[in-house]
Amino acid sequence: MDITTTLPVLALLILVIPLFNFLWLGIAGCKLPHKVAAAFGIVGMGTCLVFACMIAYTYFFGGDAAFQTVLADGTLERLPYTVFDHTWLAFTQNLVIKLGFYLDPISAMMLVVITTISFCVHLYSLGYMDGERGFQRYYAFLSLFSFSMLGLVVATNIFQMYIFWELVGASSYLLIGFYYTLPSAVSASKKAFIVTRFADLGFLIGILLLSFYTDTFDFATLNSNPGAVLASTGGATFMGASVLTWALVLIYVGGMGKSAMMPLHIWLPDAMEGPTPVSALIHAATMVVAGVYLVARLFPLYMLEYAATVFIAVVGACTAFYAAVVACAQIDIKRVLAFSTISQIAFMMVSLGVASLGNGEVCHHGLGYMASMFHLFTHAMFKALLFLGAGALIHAVHSNNYTAMGGLRKYMPITHITFLIGCLAIAGIPPFSGFFSKDEILSAAYAWSPFMGVWMTIVAALTAFYMFRLYYLIFWWNDPKFHHTPHDAPWSMSIPLVFLAAVSCVAGFIPFGHYVTWNHLTYDIHLDGAIAISSVIIAILAISLATIMYRKENSLPAKFRAAMPCLWEWAHHRFYWDELYMFVTHKIIFNGICRPIAWFDRHIIDGTMDGFAYITNKASWSIRTLQSGQIQMYVWIYLVGALIIGGIAMLVALA
Repeated sequence: MDITTTLPVLALLILVIPLFNFLWLGIAGCKLPHKVAAAFGIVGMGTCLVFACMIAYTYFFGGDAAFQTVLADGTLERLPYTVFDHTWLAFTQNLVIKLGFYLDPISAMMLVVITTISFCVHLYSLGYMDGERGFQRYYAFLSLFSFSMLGLVVATNIFQMYIFWELVGASSYLLIGFYYTLPSAVSASKKAFIVTRFADLGFLIGILLLSFYTDTFDFATLNSNPGAVLASTGGATFMGASVLTWALVLIYVGGMGKSAMMPLHIWLPDAMEGPTPVSALIHAATMVVAGVYLVARLFPLYMLEYAATVFIAVVGACTAFYAAVVACAQIDIKRVLAFSTISQIAFMMVSLGVASLGNGEVCHHGLGYMASMFHLFTHAMFKALLFLGAGALIHAVHSNNYTAMGGLRKYMPITHITFLIGCLAIAGIPPFSGFFSKDEILSAAYAWSPFMGVWMTIVAALTAFYMFRLYYLIFWWNDPKFHHTPHDAPWSMSIPLVFLAAVSCVAGFIPFGHYVTWNHLTYDIHLDGAIAISSVIIAILAISLATIMYRKENSLPAKFRAAMPCLWEWAHHRFYWDELYMFVTHKIIFNGICRPIAWFDRHIIDGTMDGFAYITNKASWSIRTLQSGQIQMYVWIYLVGALIIGGIAMLVALA
């Protein structure tokens, strides 16, 4: 069958199916039994997964000339392909907003990632959310989020991406606040929404700034000739930086908000108030990588601006280290995974930041770019596995804290094995998938700067330590007194765990091959032996330390905490970032700035206006009899007025 006929149909159905499920379940879901509502969501997303795999297979392996070309040196170049693109709004002849479906290597990969994780979450939720009030509403919100995220990654232009970017934010708000009767969930949803909206303001300004000079929103136009984009700015600068640098940094600020980079990271840990499957879908595998995807989508432009990529790398490196340290001191297992997510997303950001040398040059053949996309794929699988494993644990013991767990390997063997695979993958132990992608990032970091390589190696060691600290405290530490005997989750929850564990075992061996993405630059994946061996040794040492401290109940953790009480307290309280924000917003902005302004407005401005109104009212009341309607009064006033005027005239004449 002709590819131009089948692809548009599949592409349209991938977007229409979750949108239909959202509308159908949102409107009529309350009339449906729980299992029927779940069936719509599961079957719909399963269908989208099949279609996404078909599209990705056709794009990567179909051999169609529309998707690839062979260069003079025999290298196979993957070409971007616009499946459909329809004009929605037109401002000028060139500056138009279109809605379409854009296919290239990273969007094809993201289609598979999103539909895979979303399908697993839909199926898992059948058991996890069983009996919950608002079950149908939950599945409607899941469908809305899936539609929004799919629309984001296939956007043909940056404004379409922004539209779906905001829709993803709205979906996240609804899912985080699903338990709307809990004040903590309501507060977390508002916090996530407000923080990301501030970041999205920067994103919008960056879009407008970029489009003002380039007269286009289109990704293909922006990426195909980045030199022309730079030339279109005419060398304009602001505060010592080029306009293009400012535009790219502002666009990245939007990514900082979505991907929870410092200092806009504070919303993600609190977002764990939502249902655990939501955490797996939104805050581990899909929405939080939107910022990484945004930078990758505009990577040809970021290649031109070294200052912007340095900013990305530094912010990412600081965030990765901070989140890893905080994860070592958390009690809530979902918050450990939340800070782990922040750290791993920062790994991807660092990888993108170190990929460019400016002026269109890439570091080490663009290794950082490919490493970031590779880690995005592998991380999505094993982090979703870890979150869903945490959900199975919470489902069994009815608590988020590891203090209510311990020795669960004896009661929950499936959860134990799958969770261990996730821990090994994120720790970077071969042959699990995280080893391959993490090694690529470390290689890119060392190629850019030895200091950055050492820094990220330390973060990787901390990752192995805190994940196995969590693993031992859950599955090996002494048994607490359970109210009832824990057991593995039902089949609907266990199947996604087993599937994601299997993918985490083999995903590192997926042959990405050698293909040119932009500007005839070949991106490839390969292992650096020295870095790989050293990183594995360091990871094993970190795991060994965690084993000594946490495999069996002992006094070492208490001694360690007593030796550095300040560090523990600061890390446990997230280095008081929330308190800092509360101080700035309440003490400085509200009490120090807003309250005095409000007092001035209320007592000075309003008081002055009220004074004018009082005087006018009194004067009007005093002279009200001048308009009484009595003829005698009018004649008397006329005579008195005439006499006064006559008297004044005589005095003037005599003078």
